[in-house]
Amino acid sequence: MEPITSNLVPILFVVLGLVLLVILILLGNFLSIWVRALFSGASVTFTELIALRLRNLPVGPVVDTRITAVKSGLPVTIDDLSTHHLAGGNIGMVVLALIAAKKAGIHLDFDRACAIDLATKGTGKTVLEAVKTSVNPKVIDCPAPSSGKITIDAVAKDGIVIRARARVTVRTALDRFVGGATEETIIARVGEGIVSTIGSADSYKDVLENPDRISKTVLGKALDSNTAFEILSIDIADVDVGENVGAKLQAEQAEANKLIAQAQAEVRRAAAVALEQEMLARTQEMRARVVEAEAQVPLAMAEAFRSGNLGIMDYVKMKNMQADTSMRESLAKPSGPTQGNQS
Repeated sequence: MEPITSNLVPILFVVLGLVLLVILILLGNFLSIWVRALFSGASVTFTELIALRLRNLPVGPVVDTRITAVKSGLPVTIDDLSTHHLAGGNIGMVVLALIAAKKAGIHLDFDRACAIDLATKGTGKTVLEAVKTSVNPKVIDCPAPSSGKITIDAVAKDGIVIRARARVTVRTALDRFVGGATEETIIARVGEGIVSTIGSADSYKDVLENPDRISKTVLGKALDSNTAFEILSIDIADVDVGENVGAKLQAEQAEANKLIAQAQAEVRRAAAVALEQEMLARTQEMRARVVEAEAQVPLAMAEAFRSGNLGIMDYVKMKNMQADTSMRESLAKPSGPTQGNQS
């Protein structure tokens, strides 16, 4: 038995040495972090520290973030922070947002803060900015300067263009932030409300006299529904008079009516010319018939001579009568020089 026991002693020393080595490594890696957390009142266990290292998470930043949260009175655990970090979130920004919300008296739990943080990822915004906007409202220009437009143009019922510019004061609605519409929707809805209000005004003078009617009407339409913001006020920053679109449209309509009337007159003139030509053709046709009928008279007289129905004396009497009639007509028709001498 002594040889077996003597062989186990070195093995035990080796195992004990390995255990001591592991303990020394752990103490070297985690002792300062563990002590810092312990004296900060946010104690962590070595098991949690080892789990963080095995998950390939930054142990120091995670523990420091928990220390910040606990010192601010936020019950956040290591597992909560590590889970959100693995999901791609910014745990430091989440804790800062929770602290800001708590100081401002805004109810915001850890899960919703994490959801907002993930929702703003890649948008250039942060959950801390959302909380700050909820505490200190921000002003949105309508229309947005990035759109390239300076004013929103609308036409009143009298045809005058009104150019307006509004400033919308909003604050973040944290309970609707995830899945809610963004600032672009607010700007579009406010612009639509301004156009509708100006368009319903009987005269541009009504808008200039009471520009606040625009803000009151637009504000009463609940434009912030299903958005990530709550509209506090809509202020009309500038109202200006543009061109008279109504007069311009009426002038264009009058010009169009004139062209239509000219076209219709041209159609009637062409029809009249065609009718005139038709009547001339019919006159020529009737004259041709008269000439044709007159050509039948000598033939009829010749036939009468041959059949004995017309004698030579009858023909002489007819010629005398025609000559007498021609003389009477020439005497009854005054000549031009005679009229000139009489005058």
